[in-house]
Amino acid sequence: MLDSLVQLDDSMPGITLDIRLATDNNFTGQQIYTKAKAYVHRDTAKKLETARRIAATLGLQLHIWDTFRPLEAQQKLWNYHPDSRYISPPDNGPRTHCRGIAVDLTLESVKTGELLDMGTGFDDFREIAHHNNTSISDEALRNRLTLAGLMHTAGFRCHPYEWWHYELPTLDRYPVLTDRLAGTHLMGEEGKG
Repeated sequence: MLDSLVQLDDSMPGITLDIRLATDNNFTGQQIYTKAKAYVHRDTAKKLETARRIAATLGLQLHIWDTFRPLEAQQKLWNYHPDSRYISPPDNGPRTHCRGIAVDLTLESVKTGELLDMGTGFDDFREIAHHNNTSISDEALRNRLTLAGLMHTAGFRCHPYEWWHYELPTLDRYPVLTDRLAGTHLMGEEGKG
């Protein structure tokens, strides 16, 4: 299991990490991860590299908020907001983050370092954040379509209720991992159980 995940870092050109669950700047208002690290399955990493290259041709880079999420963290998020439209149930949901095949991200201008306007912020649990919602500005709609286009071209599919969430389409090939099984230690001592 451990060798199936690879770590992303800020030294990779075209990628900025802003791991929100390692801070209290997330929808729970609490720090969930003890380390601001980002891991993805090797297959996800290959597709992210394709997305990064496409974004670069547009003068953009990937701004990543979350990747692999241990099952222990999924349980905490579910306890805080038990709505299966936005949080995968930890016991029987698809749990794509817990498989290392999902990434929450947006686009950032290489020139200015500013995030593109997507009509809402990250982890906005309102209908305006749904992919099919067009009641946003023309600029935000163009930006969402740009993100969707490059992520789909790279081999990801979108989550219908979260413009920022993309995942690999074949989840049965990837097991659900706990922090201990993944060897990421994102949850610190608590996640070692």
